Amino acid sequence: MSAPVATERVLATLNADGSRRWIRPKPSTGKFWHRRRAVAYGLMVAFVAIPFLRLNGKPLMLLDLPRREFTFFGTTFLPTDTLLLMLLGLSIVIGIFLLTALFGRVWCGWACPQTVYMEYLFRPLERLLEGGWNQSRAYDRERGRLHPRRLLKYAVYAALAAILGNLFLAYFVGTDSIAQWVTQSPFAHPVSFLVMAVTAGLVFFDFTYFREQTCLVACPYGRIQSVLLDRQSLIVAYDPNRGEPRSKPRDPLPLAGRRGDCVDCGACVVTCPTGIDIRDGLQMECIHCTQCADACDAVMAKVGKPAGLIRYTSREALAGHARHMLRPRTVLYPLAFALAFGGFLAALGMKPRADVTLLGAVGEPFTRSPDGTVVNQVRVKVANRSGDEHRYSVELLDAPGAKMIAPELPLAVAPGANAITMLFVVLPASAFHDGVRAVRFRISDGGAFRDEVAWSLRGPSEDETKEHAPGAPQ
Repeated sequence: MSAPVATERVLATLNADGSRRWIRPKPSTGKFWHRRRAVAYGLMVAFVAIPFLRLNGKPLMLLDLPRREFTFFGTTFLPTDTLLLMLLGLSIVIGIFLLTALFGRVWCGWACPQTVYMEYLFRPLERLLEGGWNQSRAYDRERGRLHPRRLLKYAVYAALAAILGNLFLAYFVGTDSIAQWVTQSPFAHPVSFLVMAVTAGLVFFDFTYFREQTCLVACPYGRIQSVLLDRQSLIVAYDPNRGEPRSKPRDPLPLAGRRGDCVDCGACVVTCPTGIDIRDGLQMECIHCTQCADACDAVMAKVGKPAGLIRYTSREALAGHARHMLRPRTVLYPLAFALAFGGFLAALGMKPRADVTLLGAVGEPFTRSPDGTVVNQVRVKVANRSGDEHRYSVELLDAPGAKMIAPELPLAVAPGANAITMLFVVLPASAFHDGVRAVRFRISDGGAFRDEVAWSLRGPSEDETKEHAPGAPQ
């Protein structure tokens, strides 16, 4: 049995024969396009500037994975900040739900980096370098042949991908490291160069080949929009009540006895960056970019019809019902967001000015001195969370008669930095019960910060103490 042959396209990015359908949307410069362009260029500037900006002496945003430190707006979070990171992540997720319930896929069409860079950087350059929209489509029809103009486009794309790859990497390693790496040979930092090269390669692959398939195949947002949207959510939609039955002005009058405002020109289809027909209703592939609305408004102006045949609306409004802003999800989502983000701010305000961690000896848990006393090595790690340098001191509690040797106290720690110092606690062997002695360490900076940490010192058991006692049989 032979497989059935498709008579039309199954997917927007596939031809009927299964080959790739290259989508070259025709630009439609209407009111939405100009507003989106202003937003897009603003976001591009922000993307470039954020790694270079500083707040409280720290990068505005730095996701330092090797050191496991995450800095947002001058505040550094550590992996131990589980509650803070959980509340922040939960606030972001709820915020996306709320934004979608109110304004639909406004993120996809107006702010997503894939859309912003594709529609306002790479595609404009493509049309400029290849000679216009029609010429790009002509190159697509000549399969297997690369024209000099298209090769030039690929070269420019590769340079842009390298720049964007380095800027993206700056969010994870910092601008100082990037500035150092770009002036050195790749052999001086092969791992970092490989990460940058892979990132640049992915950017080049995305904007050169994968393109709208990132939205249709890789991104899960479109697939879960049926859960995030309701009938009152704002969407970009075609109004069939006004547009149908569609017909061209020179066609005979439809059987319905009236013409809809849609003149079936196809302008909304050729301008769509994902290759769909907005007149088929709400679709997963639609990213609500409003290019079809701009194209349709221009056609309506030419035929003397009012604008808005394709517009921001809701499914309830298209059905003739009033749109209600207050509904269960627009009440519950803000409440949940207020609780999550309010909890984050409260936890952030109560966060201590320093984090103290005690660590044991690397080798043996304890050692014996020639005089029979027991020595424990304790490492004290201090993470200074404040914006000023502090000098931290350590006191030993609950251990009368103990001796603490601290060669590096007080410990100076720069703002936002970590430091480790060694302590040596000397106790007689008789101070241990079953090989353990519970103590506390008090760490303070001489100001408002003070913390006490419980610790168990290790030592010999009673039997071992008797064996090593003076006069004991050997």
